[in-house]
Amino acid sequence: MADGNIITGASMNRGKSFQAYETPGEFLQAVALRFGFLSWDLAATPENAKAPNYFTKEQDSLKQEWRVKSGGLVCWLNPEFGCIAPWAEKCATEMKLGARILLLTPASVGANWFQQHVVPNAHVIELSPRLSFDGKNSFPKDLILSVFYGGLTGRSHWRWKP
Repeated sequence: MADGNIITGASMNRGKSFQAYETPGEFLQAVALRFGFLSWDLAATPENAKAPNYFTKEQDSLKQEWRVKSGGLVCWLNPEFGCIAPWAEKCATEMKLGARILLLTPASVGANWFQQHVVPNAHVIELSPRLSFDGKNSFPKDLILSVFYGGLTGRSHWRWKP
């Protein structure tokens, strides 16, 4: 399970690289302006939660009912990038029950989790410019924001920062 709004480094070190980078605040501000108030952070710690309500590793978000907890408001999810499949599957399941979820991941369009759970269930937004998780360097891979809501699918591009 994620330890809160985190990402990994190079794919060669999948699961072994540092996984505790927070989602950049300026990106989250742009997300809130476009999609509205974030009511739940589905993978957080008390120190880095991006919404007033959140699930910690100990609460095991994958075992929670996101739709019920969020009351139809927007849920934020930036899971560990080393193991995205269970998160993407849970997003698809919860969206079908009425949840609204924003999932930030690498643009791994050839991955099984992407083809099985994101493509048929979410609108995929390609992001530019690249995000900087350390405030100095851009993340070395393209990222996408998958919008799980109401069965919307397809793709678009968002220049989130001028």
